[in-house]
Amino acid sequence: MARQAPLCDRLSDQVAPGLRGEALVTFLVRTIAAAAVAALTVVLAPVAQATTIERVITPKGIEAWLVREPSVPLVAMEFAFRGGTAQDPADRSGLANMTASLLDEGAGDLDSRAFQQRLESKAIEFSVSAYRDALMGSLRTLTENRDEAFGLLKLALTAPRFDSEAVERIRADILAALRRDAMSPSELAGRKWWETAFPGHPYSRVNRGTLESVAAIQPADLKGYVGRVLARDNLKVGIVGNIDAATAARLVDDVFGSLPEKAQLTPVPQAAPADLGQRVQVDVDVPQSTLMLGGVGIARKDPDFVPAYVVNHILGGGSFSSRLYREVRENRGLAYGVSSSLVPLKSASLFFVSTATRADRVKDSMDVIEAEIRRMAESGPTAEELDQAKSYLKGSYALSFDTSIKIANQLVLIQLDDLGIDYIDRRNGLIEAVTLDDAKRVAKRLLSGKMLATVAGRPEAATAAAPAAAVPAPAVRAQ
Repeated sequence: MARQAPLCDRLSDQVAPGLRGEALVTFLVRTIAAAAVAALTVVLAPVAQATTIERVITPKGIEAWLVREPSVPLVAMEFAFRGGTAQDPADRSGLANMTASLLDEGAGDLDSRAFQQRLESKAIEFSVSAYRDALMGSLRTLTENRDEAFGLLKLALTAPRFDSEAVERIRADILAALRRDAMSPSELAGRKWWETAFPGHPYSRVNRGTLESVAAIQPADLKGYVGRVLARDNLKVGIVGNIDAATAARLVDDVFGSLPEKAQLTPVPQAAPADLGQRVQVDVDVPQSTLMLGGVGIARKDPDFVPAYVVNHILGGGSFSSRLYREVRENRGLAYGVSSSLVPLKSASLFFVSTATRADRVKDSMDVIEAEIRRMAESGPTAEELDQAKSYLKGSYALSFDTSIKIANQLVLIQLDDLGIDYIDRRNGLIEAVTLDDAKRVAKRLLSGKMLATVAGRPEAATAAAPAAAVPAPAVRAQ
């Protein structure tokens, strides 16, 4: 089955300059103390610095980025098709997610059981997940099983079965998850935020869909989505492992070469969040409330994105070291966790802050969060905060390259963000170049606007005795 996307959707999330996601960076290392990162940097930093990326153009014209690692007896491949859940028809929200969940449930002459047995017998890992702007897949295999793994992937992408048994089983799983979501304050706060901020826009829809829309999806819809979205012109590929360029080109052509040349994507209009400055309450009888604040962010290709990324780390992206964590949790004990994130989507650029707390502490939490946002907007970070943030962000980047699948993921996400094949070499220099004046100017630009707030939980008048748990942090992508 597909990996489930977190609250804000992996590719729409805490996107930092190069991983997102997930999109996958700051939150992958958020629980590691700065001292530990400094120690790890000595060991791991050469990994990123030594990563040599080859641009492979196959005979059929497909581009793939390759990192050779002959010492590792495996091959990892990540791939992505632009489109994602934004391509769901208005009355079939959840279609991309359901399609992704079914791609490993039988293909060609293999029904679901036979397909899964083939994967398991060779220890092949394969999954596909749907995010707002892309459908992302992952394949990992031992070198000795490479040809069979790529053959099964080809079947999954070009000849998915969508048998009724598998469709109904996956549908039941998704419907059960949606029913659970109906009592989850984090899911409800996120759902209400997107619905309110983007009325009538594809981004307003729930990635998993609704009970009604998922119930309406038919095999013909699933086949139609595959035919429209899985194509060569919107494909990005990253490969890492014990494989040479010629072999990689052959396998990529074998897997993807028979897909349609061009995708039939519905244009997704550019949009900005609506109802900024408003607060929306979603009543749900649970012991804690989730608070989600969102406003206008900064586009990934904007020159101010990297300074904004550094500023966000100082404000709320750096976990234990962030201002929000210190003021909300350590100084006042209002919540276990709080985080902020930059979310540059293809058709909108956003900034989020989220936390979870007791119903009677929502107002206090919001007051503290808004005060810290204002303080950062007015004064920016201190020189010491800036130096510490840059040191951390440069050092922790190496942690995105400590496994083959992470490297392959980075290769794809950098392509999706159009950052250039040399981005890994340039990334830390871009962060180091951020000056205090840059940080203060961009903090004012990013944080001076109004934000839409959604709160899911008991109304503030109803107190709850249970302590709050942290809101799951959005996954990240190109750091």
